[in-house]
Amino acid sequence: MTVLPDHVQKIVAEIETEIGDEPADARATIEGGSLRGHSGNGRVEAAVREILEEVGEEPDREGLIGTPARVHRMYTELTAGYHVDPARLMNGAIFDVDYSEMVVVKDIPFYSLCEHHLLPFFGSAAVAYIPRGRVIGLSKIPRIVEMYARRLQVQERLTQQIADFLQDNLEPQGVGVVVEATHLCAVMRGVRKPGTIMTTSAVLGLFRSRDKTRSEFLAHIERRAPGV
Repeated sequence: MTVLPDHVQKIVAEIETEIGDEPADARATIEGGSLRGHSGNGRVEAAVREILEEVGEEPDREGLIGTPARVHRMYTELTAGYHVDPARLMNGAIFDVDYSEMVVVKDIPFYSLCEHHLLPFFGSAAVAYIPRGRVIGLSKIPRIVEMYARRLQVQERLTQQIADFLQDNLEPQGVGVVVEATHLCAVMRGVRKPGTIMTTSAVLGLFRSRDKTRSEFLAHIERRAPGV
């Protein structure tokens, strides 16, 4: 078990705990590369210096002296989702309620990193489920999105992970997730097409088997919120 840097512990605690809860020390087993944790051995900093040199820069000039450390800090923040404890995130916030109609939480903003180029992609998620006698606390759904977004991702997997997490932990009649995002790997490089939006969806249970349920979900997320 590795103790995370203070700034990453803070992010993990914000995702895991409600206001008023007593946050636990954010600890995680670090697997694989150093982007997943703060190893303290300087490998990330050394790698960033090599990148700067490779593109023709001078790592020791005034504006770049602190860049390797800043990049390391940035990646540990943006990948804090690897260290979130799902059990602490849930924290018993599943309640027995006699309700079996669709629950929709939409316009959930997120920021993530494309694992192919380490460039950001960002947008919003809409999440819906049909309870089977149990509901989840409202704030937990944005936290679930945040947990999976703060990792190296592809949008398709992010969408499916959110749906699978709710299905596994809540066991509802069905789950629907739609994610829309702008990918800087398509805007800044490659085809360089600003304004391109990628939409992905994951549907489980009744959302997959019933066209009427799926259509109701899509109608909900297309409807503008009051006052918007």
